[in-house]
Amino acid sequence: MTELTAPSRREAISGLSAATLALGLSTAEAARAASQGVFRHGVASGDPDASSLVLWTRVTATAPVEVEWEIAADESFSRPLRRGRLRTGPERDFTVKVLANGLEAGGRYVYRFRALGETSPVGRTQTLPRGRLDRLGLALVSCSNYAFGYFNAYAAIAVDAAVDVVLHTGDYIYEYAADGWGSETARTLGRVHEPAGEIVTLSDYRTRHAQYKTDAGSKAMLAAKPLLCCWDDHESANNPWTGGAENHQPATEGDWAARREAALQAYYEWMPIRDSAPGRTRAQFWRSYVFGDLATLCTLETRHTARALQVDYSDWRDKVKRREDAEALERETIGAPGRRLIGPDQEADLSAAWRASVAAGQPWRLVGNPMPIARTRVPDVVALGLVPDPSGPSASANPAAAVLAWKGRLNLPFYPDTWDGYAWARERFYASAREAGATDLVFLTGDSHSFWANQLADGEGRPAGIEIGTAGVSSPGDFVESGFGVATAGRLDQAFADHNPEVLWTDNLHQGYVRLELSRTAGLATYLATPGVDRPGRVVQVLRRCRIDRRSSGLFLQQAKAWDRIGA
Repeated sequence: MTELTAPSRREAISGLSAATLALGLSTAEAARAASQGVFRHGVASGDPDASSLVLWTRVTATAPVEVEWEIAADESFSRPLRRGRLRTGPERDFTVKVLANGLEAGGRYVYRFRALGETSPVGRTQTLPRGRLDRLGLALVSCSNYAFGYFNAYAAIAVDAAVDVVLHTGDYIYEYAADGWGSETARTLGRVHEPAGEIVTLSDYRTRHAQYKTDAGSKAMLAAKPLLCCWDDHESANNPWTGGAENHQPATEGDWAARREAALQAYYEWMPIRDSAPGRTRAQFWRSYVFGDLATLCTLETRHTARALQVDYSDWRDKVKRREDAEALERETIGAPGRRLIGPDQEADLSAAWRASVAAGQPWRLVGNPMPIARTRVPDVVALGLVPDPSGPSASANPAAAVLAWKGRLNLPFYPDTWDGYAWARERFYASAREAGATDLVFLTGDSHSFWANQLADGEGRPAGIEIGTAGVSSPGDFVESGFGVATAGRLDQAFADHNPEVLWTDNLHQGYVRLELSRTAGLATYLATPGVDRPGRVVQVLRRCRIDRRSSGLFLQQAKAWDRIGA
């Protein structure tokens, strides 16, 4: 294990917020003020381009308040580059968002806020570069569930000098009630969800976002690095589609459209993202980020603008008994033409971004992908001796084992909620990329609570890029959480890799993040685990390192040697 280098005492003192210096507070007093004062939810920046970015904070107040902000090139703030004032109040839950513009491309900045006699912590951020860029470092994170543990991956990223920006691919919050998923762990750790009920109203979603932003690791990362993000399902409710959600019951929870709008409003208030562009709804949340002449990153929206109703395997278990039945289910339902995940407007924006990247000669095209895209079928876990035969005398009492055995016997896709449940949409996506000359995509994926290294191909076997998947920040791996035990969960990982040609390696045993480093000729993905999310910390363990090789036929992942580095 390696603990990322902390700042020296001198650096730590120089980095203390202006509030500490101005008020003459000790370090301990400053910590208490941060948790109890006006700026108890910290500061954040994000959604940058080459000349502007969003600065964010939230003030704890009971009446409308005027907030001052400033951004500078040095921590003395002796010559602020931009400054201003604005008012916030209950109409936006006392959040503050500033679009700081007129900045230099590739510039590094500090910023802060003042209100009610207090000064916020100092945040650090940067704009996107123009022109030549020889290196980019990106942290990939997903699935931060407050109830399951501390956000130690965030804390590690905050001091990871190799990371320039953070990409969060969704499940930034979870909607469950305090007595729902993870409640037992939450009570043990003192991280019980607020409010107590499942979040449904605007007030509920605001309260949940506020709770998540009290985590110390979260505050450290958001103050240290600019954030790029897309959402998945739990920012609203589990498994939403354009007409509803699996975890929404209209009879008791009201109109789905109203709940979704409340969720999206709170997300826009509490995240450092730009407001919707004129003519676009909040749901149309996708972005393209251009990193000089090195890379373009496109984030996806796959939940609220085009998604067809996902297949629920529980509706089919009594109907699908033979391989022929399973093949028909995949052919006629799961893979039915027209079952969309993204709509024509998003497709057009993606194609334009890819074409511009190819024309500019950029070596890298990245996709911020909320859920796995690799083909991932379930191996016959009963035949492999990993799960008892559900119909036999030694059948497991674990219902998850019976479901996994059913999928494995029929060679079904593991997750019908991911791209695997939308085969037509996946092929359409690959075809669009191929037409734009982008057959070398790097998918940066969350959602599954597992690490992945996947080599992608389209339905005809042609290379379609690679997929780098991250485990949850705190959400546990599916096999471990489903009660299979650590040893069996590890063997299931290996069985999935052996069974699926696109899966080179996977791990559901750990939480953490992925550091992706790109040069002009090579890439390196480092899979970092954060053991012990039951207590605060920033210790990381390197699980695996994969080199990204570029060949004439596309991109390929190879396990890296200990001495492998990327060069400019």
